[in-house]
Amino acid sequence: MLRSVKEFKHKNKVLIQNFSSLSILQFSNYLFPLITFPYLVRVLGPDKFGLVNFAAAFVTYFNVLTDYGFNLSATQAISVNRDDKNKINEIFSSVLVIKSGLFLVGALIFLILVFTINKFSSDSLVYIFSFLMVIGTVLFPVWFFQGIEKMKYITFINISVKALWVLFVFLLIHSPSDVLLLVILNGSSFVLIGIVSQIIIRLKFKVEFVFPPYSEIKKQLVEGWYIFVSTASITLYTTSNIFILGLFANNTVVGYFAAADKIRIAIQGLFGNASQTIFPHLSKLFKESKRQAIVFVKKYLKFSMIASGILTVFTFIFAKEIILIVVGSKFIHSINVLRIIVFLPIIILLSNIFGIQVMLNLGYKKEFFRVILFAGIVNLILSFILVPLYFEMGTAVAVLITEIIVTAGMYGFVRKKKILEL
Repeated sequence: MLRSVKEFKHKNKVLIQNFSSLSILQFSNYLFPLITFPYLVRVLGPDKFGLVNFAAAFVTYFNVLTDYGFNLSATQAISVNRDDKNKINEIFSSVLVIKSGLFLVGALIFLILVFTINKFSSDSLVYIFSFLMVIGTVLFPVWFFQGIEKMKYITFINISVKALWVLFVFLLIHSPSDVLLLVILNGSSFVLIGIVSQIIIRLKFKVEFVFPPYSEIKKQLVEGWYIFVSTASITLYTTSNIFILGLFANNTVVGYFAAADKIRIAIQGLFGNASQTIFPHLSKLFKESKRQAIVFVKKYLKFSMIASGILTVFTFIFAKEIILIVVGSKFIHSINVLRIIVFLPIIILLSNIFGIQVMLNLGYKKEFFRVILFAGIVNLILSFILVPLYFEMGTAVAVLITEIIVTAGMYGFVRKKKILEL
């Protein structure tokens, strides 16, 4: 009995420490953009700001390819095998080998597209240096730190590098002509974070690269497949919105939507650290006690709904003031966009709880994938109908409808299976 009480206290302590670490990280993610975002949108203007975000949206497709769903599947694998050093080495090495292979394939496709399509070749250097983010994604094993529940290292690495990034932004970026330099700074920060994390993993946690057996590589590919396809489908109604908008509109219009979306993402991120923290915790909890896991989910659902609801109402009412203060009068067209997409954080929060936290942890990967794929297809259809007619407003409406479909699908499945009933 005494042992079980100590284990319970230890688990709660680890969860609190991880949540605190990610809370600090999330705070820094708000602090740094709070300092640089208003400055950059004013210095770059809607046109160059739109170009930077369109390039980032394009590169995101290759990030998704190299991630291959490992941020969830590998996190689970590391979490379950955290006490087996040899197994950890195998998993770590297998994931790194797969990601490196996917990177090479992605880089080849990327270069062909950039140098053969006029939309990209006219600003080829902006796209090429944006691709540095993909290298950083390959190197930075966030899934490892989440799996062993040592998120303080993620916090330390990110804050240190981003603090340097902020310093260089103010020192070097002074006009729209500095857009290429900004992209280089952005990409380099991702690469530096990846390099430092690899050093820490080897020196602190003694993880070694081994030549993984084919069976382990195959296992990781199979385990991550549905999550990868689901993530790729999610990209169809997230990042693709900016990308599709950029195909039909100029960079200035993309800038209007991107400015409002950055504010939405900042609000949504308030709950992102909690979701990342509880995922590996729930993975173990569902395995040990489904009843305890369900109780935990219900408490989290109640608290997060109240908090996100308050933020949503506040942002909707003061959308004009927020836009004018944060990004300035040049982005006046972003006000109505913000009033539409401000509902996304609370809707996405619900889909995260029902889909990622519950369905994936209970092994319903195929069902999760079907919902996401259907929503992704719907979003593409809506985008190609609404965006050419209404541009940034059409994009906002398309993504809102799509996220509602996702959440409704996840909730419908969980309710049908009576998963949250005790």
